[in-house]
Amino acid sequence: MSFIQLEQITKYFHGSQQPAVDSINLNIERGEIITLLGPSGCGKTTTLRMLAGFENPSTGKITIGDQVVYDNHKSLPPEKRGIGMVFQDYALFPHLTIEKNVMFGLNKWKRKERKERTQEVLELVGLADFANRYPSQISGGQQQRVALARALAPRPLVVLMDEPFSNLDAGLREKMRYEITSILRKANTTAIIVTHDQKDAFAVSDRVVVMKDGIIQQVASPREMYRCPKNSFVAQFVGKTNLITGKLEKDLKHVKTMIGTVCLPNQTEQMCENVKLSIRPEGCQICTEGTGSYTGEVERVTYSGEYQELYVNLSSNKSSESMVIYAPIDQEIEVGSIVSFNIKSDLVCLVE
Repeated sequence: MSFIQLEQITKYFHGSQQPAVDSINLNIERGEIITLLGPSGCGKTTTLRMLAGFENPSTGKITIGDQVVYDNHKSLPPEKRGIGMVFQDYALFPHLTIEKNVMFGLNKWKRKERKERTQEVLELVGLADFANRYPSQISGGQQQRVALARALAPRPLVVLMDEPFSNLDAGLREKMRYEITSILRKANTTAIIVTHDQKDAFAVSDRVVVMKDGIIQQVASPREMYRCPKNSFVAQFVGKTNLITGKLEKDLKHVKTMIGTVCLPNQTEQMCENVKLSIRPEGCQICTEGTGSYTGEVERVTYSGEYQELYVNLSSNKSSESMVIYAPIDQEIEVGSIVSFNIKSDLVCLVE
């Protein structure tokens, strides 16, 4: 049996006829890092709050370890669920030292054990030398590690983190993704993280749960989700993509589209003739001297620093939608020029 189980969890808020969370089922293994990913209002934070015990589901059952923490007959309070919580704003006490912030959740422990455990988790997060400082005297990244240390101190069954990277600038954000993941791995802690940022989710997760309108759209590893999104929403939410409709040919491996015939990575079991393709921009490789299978006119060039985004029209009809293609930063490509490219089949996928 999975370590955490959510079974048919539905949540209606008072006065709303639409569920915030709609009949979701999710199994999480011990030691896994799971991310709930989706746009604002998709139900991810509500799901986290129901796990924590801050909200009760309208229907369903939640099990953590071998204990049912919520069903139609009972609801354990948050403090009895074995949950460690890291809030978006860290919620550190400004008048307490780092050491006393971490100790705060250990008030039922013996004094010596409290001191030893606090020292242990501060060493785990690399802040043992900062024990006597106050939150205002350390950086945002360090404050986040203090919040995680406080959550880990009571040895919770699971740690819940709500948008843990949203208050950090880009450089620190990337560093903290690695550090937080490393700390959770060392502690062998099961963790569930809420974010709306695909890069955060992919960097830290064993599996990603994409949600929309209170419904789970797909659960997969970051690699599988990016390469094989289940539907159009997932394909677009976890990265840029080109969505193109076409007709599946009899060999079940080629799709005839407005831009030409596109090859799938493998034969599909799809029985419907009319299909939709997701083609990742980096799967389109520009060829020299017009040797590629596809040709179009460059309508726009956007520089990202790491690559160029080309918006290429493959039709003589100027009103048709452009394809996005990534090109190396060192290639001189101007608006109005004609480019030729091939499509790598392993970054092509059929989507619903």
